Amino acid sequence: MLTTLEEFIKKESSSGLLLIFVTLLALFLQNSFFTDFYTNFLHTPVQVTFGTFGIAKPLLLWINDGLMAVFFFLIGLEVKREVLEGELSSKEQIVLPLIAALGGMVVPALIFVLFNQADPFAMKGWAIPTATDIAFALGILSLLGKRVPVSLKIFLMALAIIDDLGAIVIIALFYTSDLSTLSIIIALIAISGLVLLNRFHVIKKAAYILLGMILWMSVLKSGVHATIAGVVLAFTIPLYSFRANGERFSMLKEMEHDLHYWVAFFILPLFAFANAGVDLKDLQASSILSNISLGIALGLFLGKQLGVFGFSYIAIKLKWAVLPKEASMKQLYGVSILTGIGFTMSLFVNTLAFNDSNTFYYADKLAILLGSFASGIVGYLVIKAVSKPTV
Repeated sequence: MLTTLEEFIKKESSSGLLLIFVTLLALFLQNSFFTDFYTNFLHTPVQVTFGTFGIAKPLLLWINDGLMAVFFFLIGLEVKREVLEGELSSKEQIVLPLIAALGGMVVPALIFVLFNQADPFAMKGWAIPTATDIAFALGILSLLGKRVPVSLKIFLMALAIIDDLGAIVIIALFYTSDLSTLSIIIALIAISGLVLLNRFHVIKKAAYILLGMILWMSVLKSGVHATIAGVVLAFTIPLYSFRANGERFSMLKEMEHDLHYWVAFFILPLFAFANAGVDLKDLQASSILSNISLGIALGLFLGKQLGVFGFSYIAIKLKWAVLPKEASMKQLYGVSILTGIGFTMSLFVNTLAFNDSNTFYYADKLAILLGSFASGIVGYLVIKAVSKPTV
């Protein structure tokens, strides 16, 4: 289990560093003489047709609706594995990260509402500061090496996974447009097929992938965001199965392992590159200090740490949960600050909330970057200051 965790953290850490690079690259391209190239690249038309059925979208939406569905498929696999036999499989293990994740969603949302309650359109973005970028957060934490106990890394990983699950629920409930009855019926048929594959112990990955693609296309056309299809597909993948020769194996773990590198080093960096290109040329101070910006930036930087640490502190003091082994309360606070790194997840929710419009002149995206980077830098410094180096 420890080896699996260390491998997971290593991948996420490297991905976090790559995310920083592609973000800076996107900012450079958007604010230099390459801006037309960058914009045209993201709006390259891409069309896929099957007879009379076709999907035509610019490249940006293929990334946000298609590749991010693969990301959420991986999240779904991780959630299922952790719930069945991992860090979320028992009450003792799940209580603290569950309570912390709840606080990390409630308090940032309240801060955002406090600033934007008078603007109905801006209020669509209430969920933006509730997200945590697991790759970026673990990446920062890994820079501290053995200063940080493994239990604290497990806590952050579990919290971020629950956070992602919360984001999935929020997307399904609050970012769904007008529904198509026919598409929903097709989606339900595809889900039924996937459940039957699981029940009859089918071990052909191609069968799940084929029905998964039908599910994704039908959900895309239904009005429900297509990323939900990735999570539903993941929950139907069997954790353990038996081959014809009687050998026991895990299809879920195999798919999770195969996808992790693609998600960590291709999908998330490509998403960050496509969505982090904030145009700073015409940005004014009034936009940076607008209610939408303050609600997002302060929600991430202050709301996350207050919610995660505050709820955790109360749970520990009331003996509902225990402090992670060999970790101090000060270290827990430092990790709480790191959860304010919303980055790719916050950018994703932002595209859903405002349909990737430029209503706020990039002030919303800039606020996500500022809140995330502030959380990363301050969280790193706090943990380093309160953690003793080990030999």
